[in-house]
Amino acid sequence: MSEEIEHVQCLIIGSGPAGYTAAIYAARADLKPVMYTGMEPGGQLTQTTDVDNFPGYPGGIMGPEMMEDFRKQAERFGTDIRFGYVSSVDFSSLPHKVVVDEIKTITADTVIISTGATAKWLGLPSEQQYNGFGVSACAVCDGFFFKGQDVAIVGAGDTAAEEATYLAKLCKKVYMIVRRDEFRASKAMVHRVLNTPNIEVIYNSETKEILGNGKNVTAVRIVNNQSGAETDLPVEGFFVAIGHKPNTDIFKGWLDMDETGYLKTIPGTSKTNIEGVFASGDVQDHYYRQAVTAAGSGCMAALDAERYLAAKEHEVKEVL
Repeated sequence: MSEEIEHVQCLIIGSGPAGYTAAIYAARADLKPVMYTGMEPGGQLTQTTDVDNFPGYPGGIMGPEMMEDFRKQAERFGTDIRFGYVSSVDFSSLPHKVVVDEIKTITADTVIISTGATAKWLGLPSEQQYNGFGVSACAVCDGFFFKGQDVAIVGAGDTAAEEATYLAKLCKKVYMIVRRDEFRASKAMVHRVLNTPNIEVIYNSETKEILGNGKNVTAVRIVNNQSGAETDLPVEGFFVAIGHKPNTDIFKGWLDMDETGYLKTIPGTSKTNIEGVFASGDVQDHYYRQAVTAAGSGCMAALDAERYLAAKEHEVKEVL
């Protein structure tokens, strides 16, 4: 490993709505933030087509274009944005140590983690082919585009049940594809699904292929895992609701996480269990998972970091 060591006041890891918003606020507070974008600059929204529910864009905007706007605004105030990924961290002492691309060591007075979460996919080539053209991993984001149409959703947990009932309010018919002969969701959520007239639950079934005309989804082919029988369901939309994986592997052993790996923060703040380390966006939010809530929590993280540094500076002055 290179002995090249750089010290920064505020290091931001990740570059989605949370990271960029944290950068805007940190830069305006003169914290001179340095951001490492990760391997997917702009985060999940760069994989999204139309974004219609972010305030300030009355005509809607494409996800990648919106993240480019965020980046430009962060740079305008002086954020040092760098392409690269954080390969390891050491939060055992102050300042915090972070290794970038396995070669460069950075020490930081404050660290804001905005590494996000990655949607789990089924792994079908057709799923990626039609991602953004009928295939989605977020019913709340994209359900509106399928108003009055037939859609399918795959998943059996609380998130899938909640998204199915959300879609049922907008869509003519919702097919819910469940792999086993029962749900994993809570009884209350199952009750809600089974009492929604336009949701049809298809048990013991798996998605074999998403069918389309080269431009949009036209059907989904499912197979009954008991009989082997195949059925094509004519749908315009296909929603994957089998969970998300938070991008937190490098923080294991340092930061408190829940059972699925989401970072725990002190309620009402972005503070983690380690002094001077803050978390914002989907990496600490398995509930809302929206661009606008991620941006809001990025603001919180920058303000928390600024106040933390101001308090530390005050302590030093008092000692002197």
